Amino acid sequence: MIVVDMINSYEHPDADLLLPSAREALPVLVELLGRAREQGVPVIYVNDNFGEWRSHHGEILETALAGPHAELVEPIRPDDASLFVVKARHSIFFETPLAYLLNQLRVRHVVLCGQVTEQCVLYSALDAHIRHFEVTVPVDAVAHIHASLADAALEMMRRNMGARTVRAKEVDFADGG
Repeated sequence: MIVVDMINSYEHPDADLLLPSAREALPVLVELLGRAREQGVPVIYVNDNFGEWRSHHGEILETALAGPHAELVEPIRPDDASLFVVKARHSIFFETPLAYLLNQLRVRHVVLCGQVTEQCVLYSALDAHIRHFEVTVPVDAVAHIHASLADAALEMMRRNMGARTVRAKEVDFADGG
């Protein structure tokens, strides 16, 4: 299970548009994370570093928890078993060691959740598909800025990338996602 960009202070230009959707997705994401952890599924947080090139995952988490929307971060904070990859651009694979890590873990199927559906989740799904990973996107565990673009992005993931787009309760980690 990959959690995209949810460790966030929400201090960016589109935050006001993103916040309602993030609040709606949060309880679903909390439940999905709980199920993944109970079943021993690797949980990997892949997060933007917000241009702070000296930062590491601890600092990113501390900054988000000290921000004005810590209530969106605290319930999904990484636990001691979680892995963390810092990214610089939209895709979780671009210039990161994620593909290598997934191969080391013998992962062939990824469940992508987080934000933003029409940006980072979309580009990450494409890059996962290009790398021959199977992709599942729980539609209620991703947050968007623009609903119409998110719907189009989910349709593109289904049609162009063969992604499974399902409700989070339909994600079956026992069958790979």
